[in-house]
Amino acid sequence: MFKHPLFTKLAALTAITVLLLFGLGLIEDVVRDRLRYRSITAQSVAESLAGPQTLMGPMIHSACVESWDEEVGKGDERRMVEKRREFILTAMPEQLKLNTGAAMEERARGLHKVNTYNLKANVTAQWGSLASLLPQSSMKNSRMHCGAPIVMMAVGDARGIRTAQFTMGSQALALKPGTFHPTYSRGLHAVLPESVRGKADDLTATLDLELVGTERLAIVPLGGNTEVLMTSSWPHPSFAGRFLPSEREVKKTGFSAQWRLSSLATTAQADIANGKRICLGADEGTDYAHSGATPGDCADSFSVAFIDPVNPYSLSDRATKYGVLFIALTFVAVGLFELMKKLRVHPVQYLLVGSALCSFFLLLVSLSEHLPFGISYAVAASACVLLLAYYASHMLGGLTRGVPLGAGIALLYGLLYVLLQLEQTALVVGAIALFLVLAAVMVLTRKVNWYGLSQGGTPPRPTMPPVQRPAAPRTEAA
Repeated sequence: MFKHPLFTKLAALTAITVLLLFGLGLIEDVVRDRLRYRSITAQSVAESLAGPQTLMGPMIHSACVESWDEEVGKGDERRMVEKRREFILTAMPEQLKLNTGAAMEERARGLHKVNTYNLKANVTAQWGSLASLLPQSSMKNSRMHCGAPIVMMAVGDARGIRTAQFTMGSQALALKPGTFHPTYSRGLHAVLPESVRGKADDLTATLDLELVGTERLAIVPLGGNTEVLMTSSWPHPSFAGRFLPSEREVKKTGFSAQWRLSSLATTAQADIANGKRICLGADEGTDYAHSGATPGDCADSFSVAFIDPVNPYSLSDRATKYGVLFIALTFVAVGLFELMKKLRVHPVQYLLVGSALCSFFLLLVSLSEHLPFGISYAVAASACVLLLAYYASHMLGGLTRGVPLGAGIALLYGLLYVLLQLEQTALVVGAIALFLVLAAVMVLTRKVNWYGLSQGGTPPRPTMPPVQRPAAPRTEAA
C-alpha cells in the first residue's frame, strides 16, 4: 500500500511542508530581530532625549533632625552621648488639578521610529493647613531642628524639563533643580519662607511645566481630591495603571480623558509619605523604575501609553503566524484542481508555490520599513498573486485554471489584511472564514471516490448471500 503513487506524493508534500515551515521560522526570526532593534532604538532615544515620564506633586516637605542626650556606661565609664533621629515632614495638597496637553513628535534612528511627546501641563495645588509640617518630639528634653519648607515637583526624567514657572499666590518662586527628597530625587523645587510652617490658612501654588518624554506618561493622584484632564492629538492611547479615566473620548484626530479621584479611593498619599516607589513596569533608566516589584511595593498611579497600533513589525509578526494556514489552503486548492481536472502536479511545483507564499512575508517586512504598511502589503500581495497566477496557468494547463487559483490567493491576502486590522474580533472572523473554506472543500469533494484514488478502483460492494429457494415438488410420470 505504501508503494502506491498517492502515498509517495503525500510523503513528498509532507517533506515540502516541513521545509517551508522551516523557512517561515527563519522569516519570523528576522521579524523578531527587527522588533528587538526597534526596542534598542526606543532605548537610545530615551537615553538621548528623555525616558517615560512621571508627574508626582506638588508637595511640601521639610527635613528634620531630633537630637537628645542619653547616658551610657556605668561607674567611671558613664558618659553622655548625643542620639539623633532624622525624619521628613510632608504636606500633601487637599485639592490637585492638572490640565495637560501632549503634542506628539516622531523621532527616528535609521529605519526605526519612536513616539515622543511634548507635554504642557498647568498644575494647581491647594493646601488647607500646613500643621503637618510642625515637628513633634518623641523624646523628653530633645532638641529639634528642621530645614526650610520646600515645595517640590518630581518627574521621571529631569532631562525632559524644558520650561517651568512656579507661583504661590501672586509671587513667583525661584526654581532650582532637584527635590531634596531621598526617594524622589529628580525634579525641581523652590524654598518657602519659614512663616508657612503650621499655617492654617489656604495656600495655593501653580506650576506651568513643559516636559518632553518617550512613549508613556504616568501621574500620581497625590491630592485629597485629584482632577486630571489630558488631551492629545494622538488617536491611539492605551490607558493603564491603577485607575482608568472617568470619562474619555477617542477620535481619529486625538483623544481627551479625565480622571477624578478621591483619597478615599487611593493610597497614593500614604504611599508617597512612606517612600514607596512609582513603578513604570519593566522600564529602566529612571529613579522610579522598580523591576520585579509587586503591586504592593508600588505607589498608586495611572498612565497613558502612546502606542502605535500599525507598527509594521508587530503587524508583520502577526501576519507570519498565518503562514502555515496560507500554505495549507493553497496546497488544498492545487490538490483540488489536480483531483477534479485529472491533472498531475509535481512536488517540485508545490515547493515553488509554497516558496512564493513564504516570500510574501519577507517582502512585507522589508517594504514596510520604507513605505506605509498598507502600501507595502498591497505591493507584496499583488506581486505574489500575479506570480502565482502566471505560474499556475502553466502548471494547471490554462488561464481558466490559473486565474481562479490566483483569485483565491488574492482573497486569502485580503482576508489576512482584514484580520490584521481587527483586534477584538480577529478570532471569530478567522474561525468563520476557515469554516467556510472547509465547507467549500467538503462540497466540492462530496462525490470523490477516495478508495478509488488509493486502490485504483472502487471497493467491492458487499453482496447479500444468495437466497435458497425451496425446490419445486417432483411429479412422477404417469
